[in-house]
Amino acid sequence: MSARLLADAVLAVHAAFVLFVVGGLAAIWWGIAKGRRFAFDPWFRSLHLAAIAYVAAESLFGSPCPLTEWEDALRGAHPAEGFVARWVHSVLFWTAPPWVFDAMYVGFALLVAATWWRHPPRRRR
Repeated sequence: MSARLLADAVLAVHAAFVLFVVGGLAAIWWGIAKGRRFAFDPWFRSLHLAAIAYVAAESLFGSPCPLTEWEDALRGAHPAEGFVARWVHSVLFWTAPPWVFDAMYVGFALLVAATWWRHPPRRRR
């Protein structure tokens, strides 16, 4: 497998992770409103909370994202992205001061934690 294809695969995994974190909270809220079991599932909720907590901690400690570093290393100094990779990259990576991202990640993590507190997961009976 070429480095470019592997970099595209890493980018796809990164996009899926972001979709899980952002879409997961929307799905949880929808599931809570509709009384769906998955919205209270301890495994799903724990993975979701852990995912955003990891991102927020990584940001606060100034650690680079391992997926971003891996993708950059695979692409080398001259990224040769295809159309889909370029599009996904533009959606995932914005240009702003680091404090903006810190605030967004921590704020989102607090929103997930507040949802956990207000509507805690529960085990099936």
